[in-house]
Amino acid sequence: MAGRDREWDRWLYSGSAAYYSRGRMPYPAELAPAMATALQLDGSGRLLDLGCGPGSLTLPLAHLFTEAIGLDADRDMLGQAALLAARSGIATVRWLPMRAEELPAGLGKFRLITLAQSLHWMDRVTVLPVVRAMLATGGACAHVHATTHRGLDPGGELPYPRPPHTAITELVRAYLGPVRRAGRSYLPHGTPSGENELYRAAGFTRAQRIDVPGHVHTRVTEDVVAAVFSQSGSTPRLFGDRRAEFETALRLLLRETSPDGVFSERGHPVGIDIWRP
Repeated sequence: MAGRDREWDRWLYSGSAAYYSRGRMPYPAELAPAMATALQLDGSGRLLDLGCGPGSLTLPLAHLFTEAIGLDADRDMLGQAALLAARSGIATVRWLPMRAEELPAGLGKFRLITLAQSLHWMDRVTVLPVVRAMLATGGACAHVHATTHRGLDPGGELPYPRPPHTAITELVRAYLGPVRRAGRSYLPHGTPSGENELYRAAGFTRAQRIDVPGHVHTRVTEDVVAAVFSQSGSTPRLFGDRRAEFETALRLLLRETSPDGVFSERGHPVGIDIWRP
């Protein structure tokens, strides 16, 4: 594969930042200790989180480094990240409104560079060789595979009803059409894959795989509504003047599933591939 892999669309997550920080399930608490053990993180060095969104991964890892930088092209996402950092008393993170394609941007070297649910939105062919060059001696790149907007399909009893994800998907399609939307574009075949080959082509070797189990989360109606609006294929902007109508239908569907407005979801396990130059 050569040439530009993906063009940035500034409308990709337009209007979804506040929904993202509420609607996405957090990474498992075991994730940061597992990465600290695997990478021998001891509070020194620097972290760069690419496509950081509202700091979902940046903030849980920040204490493992002297300094962390969260980088994202969406300023609203960074606004949410800064707000959450302030609420948590985390003052060691700098938030940069920038595309990964603009790196290295004089940012220097990093002990760890992370990509969590973000690389597929980037020009991967351009970004990965630059990421490799930005690693300090002994540094690594961590690619985090995760699904946080919805839980696993039913597999055992849950304390409360599971959100009706199949019906929610059908409702979104009734309003936005059968082909997945993403900003100004359509994704008939989903997001691009083949990431392992691209890492290797950029000079990386996969050194380790870390797997962290998911947990059961209790969710309320507002969380599930936020999860829907947090997705690139169903951001508030995509519904236009039918947004209120859609949200009313969504809330009715959720009320039919759980009249009390309480749900349970089993989070997906998270896989982390450690790539070294």
